Amino acid sequence: MHTSTDIKVGYVLKRYPRFSETFIVTEILALEEAGQEIEIFALRSVEETHFQDMLGRVRAPVHRVPDSFRSPQTMWALMCQARDTLPNGWAALEQMQDAAGRDVMQAIIVALGCHKAGITHLHAHFGTVSTSVARLAAQLAGITYSFTAHAKDIYCDYDEPVGLGVKLRDAATAITVSDYNVQYLRDTFGADASKLERVYNGIALERFSYSPPVPAGGEILAVGRLVEKKGFDVLIAAMGILRDQGRDVTCRIIGGGELENSLRTQIAAGFSDVVRLDGPRLQSEIIAALRSAAMLACPCIVGEDGNRDGLPTVLLEAMAIGTPCVATDVTGIPELVRDGETGLCVAQNDPQALAIAMARLLDDPDLGLAMSQAGRALIEIEFDITRNARRLRDVFARAAAQSADTRKVA
Repeated sequence: MHTSTDIKVGYVLKRYPRFSETFIVTEILALEEAGQEIEIFALRSVEETHFQDMLGRVRAPVHRVPDSFRSPQTMWALMCQARDTLPNGWAALEQMQDAAGRDVMQAIIVALGCHKAGITHLHAHFGTVSTSVARLAAQLAGITYSFTAHAKDIYCDYDEPVGLGVKLRDAATAITVSDYNVQYLRDTFGADASKLERVYNGIALERFSYSPPVPAGGEILAVGRLVEKKGFDVLIAAMGILRDQGRDVTCRIIGGGELENSLRTQIAAGFSDVVRLDGPRLQSEIIAALRSAAMLACPCIVGEDGNRDGLPTVLLEAMAIGTPCVATDVTGIPELVRDGETGLCVAQNDPQALAIAMARLLDDPDLGLAMSQAGRALIEIEFDITRNARRLRDVFARAAAQSADTRKVA
């Protein structure tokens, strides 16, 4: 049987790197630290100009897969190369009539890259385009694939069907980041329980040393992209409630995104004395801000299109370093922020409930300390990236063994 150190894994990602997807970089670094050889296939161009500082530690080579194929001759040449080079080339192509043309062409390039580099398993993050390409590439190359489903890819009401049921069926393993997601995938898609793995996103604990929370005089911090599902408009309203109660407390929101103008308008309409937007920041700056904050507020909601958060990485980081957390009961968040134990968890879209929870933490430092200590303990048990990466390596090794057995039978 293959072990995790004698297989080579190709990571298929829509865009790499992305500023907000620190969990993917953290995962790759942990796998590399354990000796896992990885190559990265990026399907779309990089849109951002700022990158996390830990990105430079990734050793995996990055292949930029073309996403535009205007010449029929180029496309035909790729198909002929697949036919002549890949073990399942022509037969696999014949089964792809319903696939998007760009996905097929990118899958051929990824499969040829796997063949050349000796990659024995593909893994994708998010069950959308990256998994579409990984699935087709695995068929072409005669290897297995797995993917990690997060939240938007599961719950968002996309204009075009994602085909998650087919991807779950064909994957060697489907990983997802919460027990809530596991149950949803089983109930909604009839996913095979034996092929579903819950592996929490993890963090590198050595980067997040614990210290007791600061006195209640610190500011309330929120971190995330300025998009609907983060619920920052609800947080702004809750800060107004705290101010109207006579509390001298302010809130800083770190992040950038499509709702920046809308949120600035809301703040200017009566909340500029208690809330400020502070733009995106490097992870190191976010950690420093968390250490000086009275608490982290994470008021996630379910968006109008069904989009929602799974388990925001900033919650893991805050709990690891000891910052008390207030969050909402969306998807898997209550598995992390266990109400009254590791944090306070309230109903989504309820500024009054959010304000009450934040006031409770401000007024009861002993409660904040107890939840801070319990939160760190939970992170060490369930969200250590070294431990969770070991589970991923086992998934990859089992899949590679399955692929080898299939080739022997064939």
